[in-house]
Amino acid sequence: MNMVNRETIEAIIRKVLIDKFGEGAMAASETVSPPEGRNPLVVSISARHIHLTDADVETLFGKGKTLTKMKDLYQDGFFAANETVMLIGPRKRMLPSVRILGPTRKESQVELSFTDAISLGIDPPVRESGKLDGTPGCVLVGPAGVVDLKRGVIRAERHVHMGPADAAYYGVKDKDRMKLRVEAGGCSTTLENVLVRVGKNIKLEVHLDTDEGNAVDLEHATKIELIK
Repeated sequence: MNMVNRETIEAIIRKVLIDKFGEGAMAASETVSPPEGRNPLVVSISARHIHLTDADVETLFGKGKTLTKMKDLYQDGFFAANETVMLIGPRKRMLPSVRILGPTRKESQVELSFTDAISLGIDPPVRESGKLDGTPGCVLVGPAGVVDLKRGVIRAERHVHMGPADAAYYGVKDKDRMKLRVEAGGCSTTLENVLVRVGKNIKLEVHLDTDEGNAVDLEHATKIELIK
């Protein structure tokens, strides 16, 4: 009997989840409608993904190439691209198809879960997006070329995006810390040190990685709440 390897199983599971929820799609929401003028609380699982510069997009996909939209993400103006690349770690282990998110940025960045990092032999720090000093790199392989990132691989710090009205409601400001309480399957779990990121025209959304989402059984959540 032919054995199915781990990469094939992961690819099948990932396709099922994307078909059901979408790339980085909403995984849970408040069970009670929010007060008037405030956004509903959404918690999303942010699967492994890559942000690229314009130059790295051209290196990987060809001169003059730009990212093409597969689907919009929850935050306005952000999207999952059709384009994917192979990611290779120092152990020569690879992730064959890692999604790129747009729009492009000033510096390329790779966001992995702890499980992904262990598999690849990379030891990335837990960081806020864009804080890349002292981070390890990796190799990205696209259909037209290769990018050898010298830095930029992180485990994204759990965080909550919110607009000014939401920040006022919770009594917090940018860079503060909160807690996220999740009830699922008759159990409750509280995640601490959720970084607050406040910006204009931003919807209220918590981002967790796949390990964190699985740990709190987010798929079966019956209630979620942010606590100052």
